Amino acid sequence: MQPATKKQKTSSTVTLYSYWRSSCSWRVRIALAMKEIQYDYVAVHLLNNGGEQLAENYATKNPSRELPTLEIDGLCLAQSVPIIEYLEETRSNGPHLLPSDPAQRAVVRRVSEIIASGIQPVQNLRVLKYVMAKHEEPAEKTTQKLAWGKHWITDGFVALEAVLADTAGTCCVGDEVTMADCCLVPQVYNANRFGCDMTKFPIITKINEHLCQLSAFIAAHPSKQPDAQ
Repeated sequence: MQPATKKQKTSSTVTLYSYWRSSCSWRVRIALAMKEIQYDYVAVHLLNNGGEQLAENYATKNPSRELPTLEIDGLCLAQSVPIIEYLEETRSNGPHLLPSDPAQRAVVRRVSEIIASGIQPVQNLRVLKYVMAKHEEPAEKTTQKLAWGKHWITDGFVALEAVLADTAGTCCVGDEVTMADCCLVPQVYNANRFGCDMTKFPIITKINEHLCQLSAFIAAHPSKQPDAQ
């Protein structure tokens, strides 16, 4: 599902503030596509002008100065996992991103949080900037950034692989796409960016390969976004 054009904007318009390579924004783009929700795309560049997410006009929408932010139903929502849960709870169209069974729902949330709370925050831009600031030479900054990201993603994937050994089918939890899968694909993309050895994680790799062939995941890919570089 492609973002809605400006001509389609109405009082009920859904607006996503996103950056093409933001993994948290990417999760929400997948969920929006799965739920067949059209939306306006507003690019917020994480690097230009010191980071457009840090500007005061954006902070009024999201005081955490992070992406994504989703305007929907008269609300201004932030944090990708709660946004996806809101879409699940308010939109009946498309597949269920959280199972109806409480036990399975807990499994989906567990896998999602391993990524969204345990892995991604440690290797996000804000942390990487802090790591790089401790070094003066540009080459060393890059070396340390890549080493940091690779270490923490690999560390998190060891645990994730073990969990998925018990939960996975073609997707993270069984054979149906859930919120966990919305979280997985962007994190694998990051793992490849940081040079992680994905041969150590055959279950993660197999699930990712399956998901990346689905239309909603293709539409949400960074390369398909209006601000892709």
